[in-house]
Amino acid sequence: MAETAIMNVLLCGIGGQGVLTASEILAEAAIAAGHDVKKTEVAGMAQRGGVVTSHLRFGPKVYSPAIPPGQADVLLAFELAEGLRWITHLKPSGIALVNTLRIIPPVVSTGLFRYPDDPLADIRDSGTRMIPIDAGGIAKEMGNLRLVNSVMLGAVADSLPLEALTIKTALTKRFSARKPELGALNAQAFEAGRAAALAGAKAA
Repeated sequence: MAETAIMNVLLCGIGGQGVLTASEILAEAAIAAGHDVKKTEVAGMAQRGGVVTSHLRFGPKVYSPAIPPGQADVLLAFELAEGLRWITHLKPSGIALVNTLRIIPPVVSTGLFRYPDDPLADIRDSGTRMIPIDAGGIAKEMGNLRLVNSVMLGAVADSLPLEALTIKTALTKRFSARKPELGALNAQAFEAGRAAALAGAKAA
């Protein structure tokens, strides 16, 4: 990253997926790497499956936490339709890491909005550089669906101007504070996400 460059990362998903925790971990990693960091989030009915977004910006000096439309370098989408919704925030040169999991939010089940028929195809058709990640499937194979956010952190690690080990250390520290075995499990999920993103990039 150039000396004057600011990295803009937009995270989005549904309440309960760990979007805000993932944003906090990335912020901690950026601080540990010596960057100035600003972030902001919107959690609409987060505990009820509402939309959750977090804007994270880091670099030599950051004055505002908000990422203007069309200026995000990276979109980290924890849910498929939310990835489609926020795709216009990406720069033309940006990249989207998108969890292929579908979660139908209350606004759809109550009839206020329609869930897209094929959001993954719509993202591809937009011309966006995108890597799909089956984070839900990976977490399920590991026996804990709460690992989705750690899988997604691993998936995005090599698309950021941070050492992957710095992000992994911040992640492990966060969960080891609860239980040592949780730190090790989330570190495994992180590496599984990195491997999935690498495989997805080669297949693209």
